[in-house]
Amino acid sequence: MPADTDTAAAAVVPARRTASPWVLMYHSVAEFTDPAEDPYGITVTPLALEAQLLWLRSRGLRGVSVGELLRARAAGAGTGLVGLTFDDGYTDFLTHALPLLRRHGCTATLFVLPGRLGVDNVWDPLGPRKSLLTAEGIREVAAAGQEIGSHGLLHQDLTAASDDVLLQELRGSRDLLRELTGALPEGFCYPYGHLDARVVDATRAAGYDYACAIDPGRLAGPHALPRTHVSQADGGTRLRVKHLRHRVRELRRAVHW
Repeated sequence: MPADTDTAAAAVVPARRTASPWVLMYHSVAEFTDPAEDPYGITVTPLALEAQLLWLRSRGLRGVSVGELLRARAAGAGTGLVGLTFDDGYTDFLTHALPLLRRHGCTATLFVLPGRLGVDNVWDPLGPRKSLLTAEGIREVAAAGQEIGSHGLLHQDLTAASDDVLLQELRGSRDLLRELTGALPEGFCYPYGHLDARVVDATRAAGYDYACAIDPGRLAGPHALPRTHVSQADGGTRLRVKHLRHRVRELRRAVHW
């Protein structure tokens, strides 16, 4: 791994920066009634998700997987497309999210943890416990036309990982997903949204075409894509504000860099 982080940082900040696409970040889609049941704000109900997909449509936008979005942008055809991502690979993606995506003509990227198949989100100490997809479930999602990306093996903070662990989380998870689905994943998602220049450089070297963060700070490019968290509270007004924030932030970053 490169020791010179300044050199690595320069490698991921292009001289002439283009605005990053708008990418929405979801986690779990499930029924709940009390916000205390969702201390990390990772759950939206099926009703809320459907309303958010309909809002996108009302604005002339359609949700697609990040891979599809980036390919469209590269071909000059990305207008009207928004990235949809779902982190962690919860079982409720199959039961609640997938039917709604199909109903509204959308695709999404599901970032999964092949080192935690069929268990739960142990990294969230406050809960609630949510089951993760099995290998069969991941294959079912892929067969339904959704993109499968890697979220690492065990949901570890990669910025605190040794070089050996970082390599295993990136390449090991990629190889396992190829065994599960028959295809190497194009995309990676940084656990907790944590990244630095070393991690970004290693992600690129591991063969991923892109990687999603939350707020990548000074890092930029396809391996440091920012995302907008979407919550249960996000109706049309809040989504309009979040979309505007994204556009203003990207304009400022483009001017700055």
